[in-house]
Amino acid sequence: MTMAISAPDTLRAQFAGSILAPADAGFDDARRVHNGMIDRRPALVARCHGTADVQAAVRFAREHGLEIAVRGGGHNVAGHAVCDGGLMIDLSSMRGVHVDARARRAWAQGGATWGDYNRETQLHGLASTGGVVSSTGVGGLTLGGGLGWLMGKHGMAVDNLRAVELVTAAGEVVRASADEHPDLFWAVRGGGGNFGVATWLEFELHPVGPTVVAGLVAHPFAAARDVLRFYRDFTSKLPDELTVFAGLLHAPDGSGTKLAAILTCHAGGLESGAAAVAPIKSFGTPVMDVIGPMPYTAVNTMVDGGFPKGALNYWKSNFLTALPDAAFETMIEHFATAPSPMSGLLLEHFHGAATRVGTTETAFPHRTVGYNFLAVGEWMDAADTKANVTWTRRAYDAMAPHFGHGRYVNYLNAEEVGDGGTVEAAFGPNCKRLREVKRRYDPDNVFHLNQNVKP
Repeated sequence: MTMAISAPDTLRAQFAGSILAPADAGFDDARRVHNGMIDRRPALVARCHGTADVQAAVRFAREHGLEIAVRGGGHNVAGHAVCDGGLMIDLSSMRGVHVDARARRAWAQGGATWGDYNRETQLHGLASTGGVVSSTGVGGLTLGGGLGWLMGKHGMAVDNLRAVELVTAAGEVVRASADEHPDLFWAVRGGGGNFGVATWLEFELHPVGPTVVAGLVAHPFAAARDVLRFYRDFTSKLPDELTVFAGLLHAPDGSGTKLAAILTCHAGGLESGAAAVAPIKSFGTPVMDVIGPMPYTAVNTMVDGGFPKGALNYWKSNFLTALPDAAFETMIEHFATAPSPMSGLLLEHFHGAATRVGTTETAFPHRTVGYNFLAVGEWMDAADTKANVTWTRRAYDAMAPHFGHGRYVNYLNAEEVGDGGTVEAAFGPNCKRLREVKRRYDPDNVFHLNQNVKP
């Protein structure tokens, strides 16, 4: 879309942040998101400094008929954070985190990352369930549900959310909580970015750390069958404090060495944590064991190196009904043919507090004890895109006989977010109520670059 030259100047005049047009220095860097597969060029990037800037940007976009994309951390694999020809509302300068240790509350701006959040909250030995990659945005992860290392003990990120400040499609600033706009508060706890731009998020904090027992063990790929069986048996009965994921992964040194790994974090004391992880440490003959006491801030960075900004990513995931041996055989068979030394097949276990919330209590509906399967295709050279996308799809399709009906909304890729059936699977029985809230707060579907709920 072409705009008169005065239009961006009108926005600049009322803006504390910066407005970048395609000819401006820094524009190309600003439009890049974490997933290197996404290459879109907005007409303008509005780098906001605060809520007033966000409000001005939304109103400007509405007045000029511009499509809106909202960037928090920029991690979403579908690339919702940037659009072609529209206005990219960039919150990446809004990274403030305020902690009230006495009240056990934290407030994070819409562009804060989980690294920012954990750094401030851990000064007081406090935490909320957050992302497993530290550069993930607090807002995006939380609004989609938010799985993380503390979910067995403290629930999903949305279960720790106590209020959200939003700029709505009408350009109004509202606070949504249990007492104010409760319908909107219900919807943002799992309904994604459908209802406005989240400028501040308020969380409840819990005593965690600053040192916890966590880490990973890696076994030779030849032992994958036994490792996966052990993982299934071990996770069948876990204390709430212990969250355990597993996967078929490549060695982090880029050698392409295939491994079967178990990753864990214990949210309680060091002595009980050591006892809880002892069976993991004593199983088999690992080639690497780095499970032990570590700062909680480090737990959320231990897989950062596997997800560098600019790498090309194509993911597919689905919740599983069970973990039979046949599922393990499928995973092993397909991982053996992975064309990239960065790709992996992961299993994320849901239990404890995250599963003791009612299906309709929040918009995030996936509250059953079990596992989520995630096929991560990741590579660096665009020439390898076809081979890696094909591999990811084949691995995912081969696991289909073991799938349940649920999809984790934060993992939907760019192809899937436009599929009504996929979105229905992501929101399950909450779709009807989400549409009603969408009609109330965004009847024109202004915020549609997301896992979209059509009004």
